[in-house]
Amino acid sequence: MKTRIKELREKHGLTQEDLAQKVDVTRQTILFLEKGKYNPSLRLAYKIARVFNLKIDEVFYFEDEIEKN
Repeated sequence: MKTRIKELREKHGLTQEDLAQKVDVTRQTILFLEKGKYNPSLRLAYKIARVFNLKIDEVFYFEDEIEKN
């Protein structure tokens, strides 16, 4: 699974710590999400998407979905 978290976070002027606090996780969790080393729960994916006012599939996607488009 790939993610746009880093891109969106930087666009909104948030640090990893800022985002972590907003979604009630550790900064390390955000770091692992950005590096693709952790797949979030549905609840966490929803919380992150809400921070950016987006749908979950606008933040998280599978690589093969991009190749099809």
